[in-house]
Amino acid sequence: MKHLVLIALVALVACKEEQIAVPDPVDLTPDALSYFCQMNIAEHGGPKGQIHLEGYPMPLFFAQVRDMIAYLKSPERDAQITAVYVSDMGAAPNWRQPGVSNWIAADGATFVVGANVAGGMGAREVVPFAGRTDAMAFIAQYGGTGLPLSDIPDTEVLGPVDLDLKLETPS
Repeated sequence: MKHLVLIALVALVACKEEQIAVPDPVDLTPDALSYFCQMNIAEHGGPKGQIHLEGYPMPLFFAQVRDMIAYLKSPERDAQITAVYVSDMGAAPNWRQPGVSNWIAADGATFVVGANVAGGMGAREVVPFAGRTDAMAFIAQYGGTGLPLSDIPDTEVLGPVDLDLKLETPS
C-alpha cells in the first residue's frame, strides 16, 4: 500500500513539473512589430494583442485583435500557447493610443464583435474590454455584440477583408 501511495505521489509531482508557467504580459514598446506584417505597432491605432508561446522569450504582437484571433483559430503554430493578452480598451487613453500596459487575459475579456470600427490595419476590429459596462457603452455608440473569446465566429476574423466598408475610427 505504501508503494502505491509513493508511486501516486511521484506521478503527481511529475505532472505538476510538466505544467507551463503562465507568463505576464509584456509592455508594448515603440519598436514592437506586428507578427503578420512586421509593421511597427505604435504607428497604428486600435486595440492590440499578444500571444506567448512556450520556449519563446518574447510574445508575438498583433497590430489588430482581429489578426490575433485569426492566429488563435489557425491550426498552424510554432509552439504551444502559454498566454494570450489583449488591450483593455476601457482603460485605454483613446483609440489612437490603446495603452502600453493595460493588458488583460483574453479569456476573461468581453469582445465587441461586428462594431462599425476599423482597427489598426483597416479591417473591421474585434474590440476587447475588461468590463462589460465599458463594452455595452461602446456597443451603444458603434454597434456590435459583446461575446467571450470562445464565442467569436470564424467569419469575423478569417477570410477576406472588405476595405470598402465605411468604418469609423473612434476618438
